[in-house]
Amino acid sequence: MPAGGPVRARLGAAELGARPGERASLVQFSSAFCQPCRATRRILAAVAEMVPGVVHIEIDAEERLDLVRALGIEKTPTVLVLDAAGTVVRRAAGMPRKADVIAALGAAVA
Repeated sequence: MPAGGPVRARLGAAELGARPGERASLVQFSSAFCQPCRATRRILAAVAEMVPGVVHIEIDAEERLDLVRALGIEKTPTVLVLDAAGTVVRRAAGMPRKADVIAALGAAVA
């Protein structure tokens, strides 16, 4: 999962619509008819269960166009890895591999 993105954002509960994780958050932007989004949901949920203090938050891209535009999200699924402060430390478009998600989390919780 490459670092950075168009915006070095800091996201909190107000933007995410859910409480961020104590150590990190895996934020997934999805759309209703996106097949890879379903597999991504399973991968991120499994990783979040493995790592204490990490949560998976799924956001419907169509319902949150304001956030999609602000963050430069161009396709679904897009995954953002947030550190404990809510700063985006990694982002990737497309379905990630579980090993890549775990590696990206290492950068967020270090």
